[in-house]
Amino acid sequence: VQLQASGGGLVQPGGSLRLSCAASGRTSSRWVAWFRQAPGKEREFVSATEWNGGHTYYADSVKGRFTISRDKADNTAYLQMNSLQPADTAVYYCARGSTIVSGIYHARNYGYWGQGTQVTVSS
Repeated sequence: VQLQASGGGLVQPGGSLRLSCAASGRTSSRWVAWFRQAPGKEREFVSATEWNGGHTYYADSVKGRFTISRDKADNTAYLQMNSLQPADTAVYYCARGSTIVSGIYHARNYGYWGQGTQVTVSS
């Protein structure tokens, strides 16, 4: 399966963006997740949700501002990002993987990755 992330761009602080992650092909991976990586930093967990419905998890830094969702019919996942801050500036990656709940926070547990989309929050 191949993942295609899109929707990034330049936005002012307080603005919103919606990222999309379209999958070509099918996978039985339990989770769809978003990670981000800022320059000089490690890739960090943003959010994950169970593809077939169920639990959703967020990093503390985005809780209450970001919402993950997925459309099974379109084989697409989304990340709605509101109240964006300069600290949210990063390349955002979508990923699919199957792991236990405690493993969802670690990039190494995901086998499929999109190419990344740049999000820049600046005035």
